[in-house]
Amino acid sequence: MTASSPTRYLVFPAFIALYLLFDWATYIDPLYGLNITPWNPDPALGLVFWLIYGWRSALPWWLALVLGEVLVRGMPAGLVLTLLLSLWLVLGYGLIGVVLKRQFGNSGVFDSRNKLFQWLLIVVGGCLLNDVVYMSLLSLAGLIPPGQWAAVVLRFGIGDIVGVVVSMPLVWMLSSAPGRQRLRDTVWRYETLGYLTLAICVLFLVFGTIETSEFKHFYFLFLPVIWAASRQGLYGTALMVFVLQLGIGGLVKWNNAVNIEVPELQMLDAMLALVGFSLGIVVDELRQVSNDLKQSLRLAAAGEMAAALAHELNQPLTALGAYGKACEYLVERGEGGDMLKSAIQRMMAESSRAADVVRRLRDFFRTGAMKLEPVDAAQLVSNVSQQFFALLREHGVTLQVDEMPALSMLADRLQIELVLRNLLDNALDAVREQPDGARSIRVSAQQLDSKRLGKGSCLQLTVEDSGKGVSTDLAARLFEPFVSSKASGLGLGLVLSRAIMEAHGGSLWAEVGDHGIFRLALPLARRVVEGQENYVAA
Repeated sequence: MTASSPTRYLVFPAFIALYLLFDWATYIDPLYGLNITPWNPDPALGLVFWLIYGWRSALPWWLALVLGEVLVRGMPAGLVLTLLLSLWLVLGYGLIGVVLKRQFGNSGVFDSRNKLFQWLLIVVGGCLLNDVVYMSLLSLAGLIPPGQWAAVVLRFGIGDIVGVVVSMPLVWMLSSAPGRQRLRDTVWRYETLGYLTLAICVLFLVFGTIETSEFKHFYFLFLPVIWAASRQGLYGTALMVFVLQLGIGGLVKWNNAVNIEVPELQMLDAMLALVGFSLGIVVDELRQVSNDLKQSLRLAAAGEMAAALAHELNQPLTALGAYGKACEYLVERGEGGDMLKSAIQRMMAESSRAADVVRRLRDFFRTGAMKLEPVDAAQLVSNVSQQFFALLREHGVTLQVDEMPALSMLADRLQIELVLRNLLDNALDAVREQPDGARSIRVSAQQLDSKRLGKGSCLQLTVEDSGKGVSTDLAARLFEPFVSSKASGLGLGLVLSRAIMEAHGGSLWAEVGDHGIFRLALPLARRVVEGQENYVAA
């Protein structure tokens, strides 16, 4: 985050003011009047500030620590010792900041589970080291009673670790414009109000009167955290655990409930935060994988549809060339009138046809839009089969196409051709492993009542090959992404094909057997009004 020129001089004073506010709000149940409290979120603010500004943040952080001792605690250690102890805290926290900055730079600190655990180890180890040295200095100065060193080390260490673990993710998100925008986009929903309301209700249910609470029902606090994590990922979780910690701290401070086991309560909240963050990051990673898979499918679709594009554009481009030569011939002969006008009109029609093909493919890649039309089964099989004749002859494969029924499917022709092309291509690969004379592919079609589709009549196309078939184990994984029997295959062709079929209200499946059998089914098209070119699914 880089501050603009008019506001950069306000950043450091704003940091000091916010640091003092955090310090005052969480100055709860201190030991010996010192800054030994069960929850210290102010170091989280300082660490994020360090990640952004590096060593330039040392001076304002030191000033914030000194002012906190003066304004919040009344400087119990005296001026000189307060200045020296604040200097050590800045150095100690600064070392943690240096390690974090070296490890993560200015990139996302909480983008993966691996980064989360790295951050946690650095924070816990750094806070404990800082804690031991700081408490030792206080003990040497006589500010801690003899024999209490271990107790105050535990108390201060818990306070720092809990404060940083619970608060730093949210502070980090709020520290940059992209983080604030993503947080706003994530939580600015009615659902957020729902889980925040649930959190308030659960706090009341768990604690009631916090002075008499024994934390027996603390596990109810997992409900709003799991809700936030599962629905909104890490960003929702960061907001949720901070709100819970703020609520617990507020109850303790304003009820002056100093006799409860606050450190135990804060450790429970730290565990709650870690569980929530882990769930949130897993949810974010799964969503990222899903988005990556969608992108991979689109790239696979681009490759598959390139063949369809080439096939569809071949005819109009050939026709354009022919009509262009005709126009050139007519102009050379000095002829005009109706003949030249007709040739130009035909060129325009073929150009429009080519543009329509490109536009349909572009819309499919952008939005998944389809142009549904009646697709004749016989014509579909004939168009696709012709594209394989050269390869079939080259590999000695016999293609048998049974008589097609005079039926039409309601579908986007380009996309259904892509599916059938995928099936024939897979069948060709399967039969190549067979000896000469045993390589055959058969395409058949039949009308049936589609229990599989849960609708009326449908047309089922079947592609059979003489390959080794699909085993039970392979059938269970065949339509999963990146599962392929081809050495050079990405395993996305069948995934894309099934997605297209389901988008059409149809289905695609493989049958287990000693040879390959793939079937696709689509609803039949019927006329809405006899004699008109309008169709709906049967």
